[in-house]
Amino acid sequence: MRHGKKFNHLGRTAPHRKAMLANMANSLIEHKRINTTVAKAKALKLYVEPLITKSKNDTTHSRRVVFSYLKNKYAVTELFREVAAKIGDRPGGYTRIIKTGNRLGDNAEMCMIELVDFNEIYTNEKKAAAKKSTRRRSTKKSDATTEAPVAEAKVEDEAPVSEEAPKAEKKDAKKDDAEKSE
Repeated sequence: MRHGKKFNHLGRTAPHRKAMLANMANSLIEHKRINTTVAKAKALKLYVEPLITKSKNDTTHSRRVVFSYLKNKYAVTELFREVAAKIGDRPGGYTRIIKTGNRLGDNAEMCMIELVDFNEIYTNEKKAAAKKSTRRRSTKKSDATTEAPVAEAKVEDEAPVSEEAPKAEKKDAKKDDAEKSE
């Protein structure tokens, strides 16, 4: 039974668990993504997201509170400078867990946990989507290019054209319809 079980103990004593989560949080802040098991990633998410929220308010008190969890002044500096600057307008959900399969040795479910705003792949796709929208506008501009062949067609209409050519086109269209129906 799980009466009163608020979080995963991860099979460790309380000091071991706190030290492990602090080390994982330091690595996550430093490298922006780490590979670990799903259970540890979920525990780390609950551990690090309040710290990232705390880093939005850059005061001495919030720095001391975060330092009491991380125990690493370089990670605290990185968190308050780079990470807080990127996530300043985000209301929450600073990390993403992506499952990567099972570990070969013990078949443990593995994943990658990363800071959302530091993933270049997704930010590049958004820029490419913006480029696609400009391409759509250029297709609308291509309507002007379709007017030029129409003007050329008018010039051709003034020249004497035999009536056999349209009949040939009709025959080709009938052949295409017959092939489609088969």
